[in-house]
Amino acid sequence: MRRWTRITLTVLTGAVGLTAVAGGLALLVGALGSSNGGGVTPDRAYLGGSPFTSYLLPGVELAVVVGGTHLLAAVLTGRGSAAGPFAAAVAGFGLLIWIFVQMMFIPFSPLQAVYFVAGLAEVGLVMLGLGLFRRPGVAAS
Repeated sequence: MRRWTRITLTVLTGAVGLTAVAGGLALLVGALGSSNGGGVTPDRAYLGGSPFTSYLLPGVELAVVVGGTHLLAAVLTGRGSAAGPFAAAVAGFGLLIWIFVQMMFIPFSPLQAVYFVAGLAEVGLVMLGLGLFRRPGVAAS
């Protein structure tokens, strides 16, 4: 994987991971705190069509699954591990799935678009880093 691709992928997965952990913790604080979540959690009405009765489990999933896979991918990619591209692909696809499922239950938010693009960028950078976009006859550097 080229250096600039690895650095870009490391920064992107790290940023998504940190914000996912922060968002998940905010949902947990809101779910465990006051009834209105202190302004950090979305309206409970968004949970109406979902299998959840509070933001507790979505908060855990966001922090641990989405945030955890992204932070792991950032560390592995940053260290140049052979497992880095695989971890980043798993994290990117996981993020895309998270956004798809989220959009089934809550109204559109610009943040969903931002994170959807981030997931696409992660998967694209992995493919680029693995050389899947090389022109025929051009050697990898």
